[in-house]
Amino acid sequence: MIRKMAKLVFVPVLAVAVAACGGNEPEGQGAGSSSPSASGGASSPSSKPELRVLMQYSAFDPNQEYTAKVITEKTGYPVNYEMLPAENADEALNLLVLNEEPYDVMKLNAAQFYNLASSGALEPLDDLVQQLGPNIRQAIAPASWESAKIDGKIYGIPETGAGIAISEELVVRQDWLDELGLSMPTNTDELYEVLKAFKEKKNVIPLTGSKDAISSLLGDIAATFGVTTDWTDVNGTLVHQVETQGMRDFLTYMNKLYSEGLLDIELPLNTNAKAIEKFSGGQAAMFKIAWYNSPATINALTENFPDARVSLVPFLKDKEGKATVYAQSGTTWYAVVPKFAKNKEDAIKFLDAKLQKDVFIELAIGKEGVHHEVKDGAYYPILPAFNDDLNNASAFMTGVDETNYPAYWQARVRKDPILQSYFEKIQANAEGLIVTDPLALAPPIPEVAKNKLNLMQLQLDYMINFIAGTEPMSNYDAFLERWREQGGAEMTEGANNWYKSSKSP
Repeated sequence: MIRKMAKLVFVPVLAVAVAACGGNEPEGQGAGSSSPSASGGASSPSSKPELRVLMQYSAFDPNQEYTAKVITEKTGYPVNYEMLPAENADEALNLLVLNEEPYDVMKLNAAQFYNLASSGALEPLDDLVQQLGPNIRQAIAPASWESAKIDGKIYGIPETGAGIAISEELVVRQDWLDELGLSMPTNTDELYEVLKAFKEKKNVIPLTGSKDAISSLLGDIAATFGVTTDWTDVNGTLVHQVETQGMRDFLTYMNKLYSEGLLDIELPLNTNAKAIEKFSGGQAAMFKIAWYNSPATINALTENFPDARVSLVPFLKDKEGKATVYAQSGTTWYAVVPKFAKNKEDAIKFLDAKLQKDVFIELAIGKEGVHHEVKDGAYYPILPAFNDDLNNASAFMTGVDETNYPAYWQARVRKDPILQSYFEKIQANAEGLIVTDPLALAPPIPEVAKNKLNLMQLQLDYMINFIAGTEPMSNYDAFLERWREQGGAEMTEGANNWYKSSKSP
């Protein structure tokens, strides 16, 4: 009965995916066709076992994707891809594991990885990778492997993404600065004066923002108060940002802006899309722009106000004259081999073949001359082929070439001149200022995984209330007590247990 239920989980998922792609029944993977192997020789996929791969949910049929077919062509392995459902994915995954569904490879998020590894459901990979994974060993940096270890053993291939990049920076109407004879602000005191001038002389919202996420509220301004990473090392002990004086000072400053009408009074209601609409519609002078939203924002602004000019605000400096910028980093996904996999050695050979240099670049950005071109040592997409064939390529990643992927990946930001310009300007402005979290390369820590999402929402709710004044700053200690009681204390203990053990000789 359980086996039937487990299999039924995927029927609606694949049906929806096929409908979304406009296709019919998923086609086979060309098991009888001849193709080059990862080593460059000829190999028939039928000479190798068909592998069963479980992916995270996306709204497309993975078996019909260009990337899936190239993977089979290059590795010689026929593959049947299945997806977790869009809802209740963790429950479905647990049921599949309980039923020992014979997947050869699974792509898991951090919490899923920890749960399965710690419960004994995953195959230790140390020996298999050492014996069968030369490309894996070359592609993955030593520090990244630490994130995939539980009790000293490797249980997954860590996927770290496209390297460290900064996503957002404050942007200002430069034409209004010039009109009012204002200089670009360099710290929070100067920012306050500029916002006051916008309010008094332009009668616009000086600074808008959104309630969507903690990152929407932090960033440039919070960093001037020392609030950057989730965790800070204080004399060898990790302290969460909510427990720092800097967070109190930041919220006090933001509440001052809000109470004086210098910060959008609708901040507690604004979505990110609404903040973009206010800036591009000429209602707001400043907001935090993300490079990936820059084309829509700037094109809308230019359409509404052809003479409008904007500038990025250089990252603000703290009282000591130093600017810092937080960059997310670390492992996002894990490619794992279940204990009950039928083809464990072939699974590692398959993962290894995908990370051979010439294979990986084609999986990442396609064929040179067809999907991408190289100009002055940089990778540029060839449109529309790049979008048509590679739009979903990242879903098939199972580890990346950490040395070269950041350069390959930038082909994706060169699809649009505005997108490219903002991405490159933001990275240039952040150069030399970047800080990363002390837990960035930690393995999944159970106390953190268990509590993080709920505590993030609690923190976000209170931050908005403190900024808007619906919760007075005098209640901050009460918030901290609630935060600790609802898992903050447990999370802090777990984080420090790992942190201190990682530094032990």
